Amino acid sequence: MKTMSMMEAIREAMSKKMREDENVILFGEDVGAFGGCFGVSAGMFDEFGPERVRDTPISEGVIVGTAVGAAATGLRPIAELMFVDFVTVGMDQLVNQAAKMRYMFGGKINLPMVVRMPLGAGISAAAQHSQSLEAWVAHVPGLKVVYPSTAKDAYGLLLKAIEDENPVIFLEHKLLYGVSEEIDENMKPIEFGVADIKRAGSDVTIVATGKMVHDSLAAAKILSEGGIEAEVIDPRTLFPFDKKTILNSIEKTNKVIIVTEENKRGSFAGEIAAIIGEEGFDHLDAPILRLCAMDTPVPFSPILEKYYVPSVEDIVSAVKRMF
Repeated sequence: MKTMSMMEAIREAMSKKMREDENVILFGEDVGAFGGCFGVSAGMFDEFGPERVRDTPISEGVIVGTAVGAAATGLRPIAELMFVDFVTVGMDQLVNQAAKMRYMFGGKINLPMVVRMPLGAGISAAAQHSQSLEAWVAHVPGLKVVYPSTAKDAYGLLLKAIEDENPVIFLEHKLLYGVSEEIDENMKPIEFGVADIKRAGSDVTIVATGKMVHDSLAAAKILSEGGIEAEVIDPRTLFPFDKKTILNSIEKTNKVIIVTEENKRGSFAGEIAAIIGEEGFDHLDAPILRLCAMDTPVPFSPILEKYYVPSVEDIVSAVKRMF
């Protein structure tokens, strides 16, 4: 067992697969000698060299397009976009090429590529560097979407993502890079489509993603002191999505709140709510609640940014309203 932060766990997973398979490569803006915008790839340039850890131009369309071409011709690229916000520039290559190519070629081609993208608010990076756009990519058939909340999950899920024969979007919340835990470096890859119950409870189900998992756990501790036992579930992957674990929990608790950092309008939280409404309605004793970020651009001001994102206190208050 080794204690690793999420940042270190991601680096270790990439390095492990690169040592095992010379076809695995990493590229993106400043991922080489600089070690990445957030330091995730620090030291990898020294170990693997400039042929396998490559800096790219400041062009997300080029980065994603290069990953598509590399994957189609036998490599297993890991492409890093500095912020998820910049996926807008690479959307054509991602949505119309990467996601469609295997289907349009009748399954005769694989696209084993991973696109890593930091997301989320909390560092006063303002409206163009702080968004949570997971619903955009989760909407597209042909893309798998992974969103870990812990270092261990990041390690196991990234191992699986690099092994996958299809395009995988790997989302990393910036505020979680420093969160550490013990990890078995020999652990098996974590399968996609398997949610994790982070805390068992009997009174209400909280479905949360990313940093909101940690805030929901903190809220659950406060609620427990008042006699409400919350079950906290992290889907871990948005596609494939484990609805069975969530529906089984709701059958037990009869109440559910979905907590994400997205803008509420058009959020993936709405998709989760729709699934519950269609397949778990008979088990509900209260309306489904969604607690998301406000429908505004992400503020630069630290005070406003904190107000914009759901807080532990917001989660506690929302849950209490259900009783």
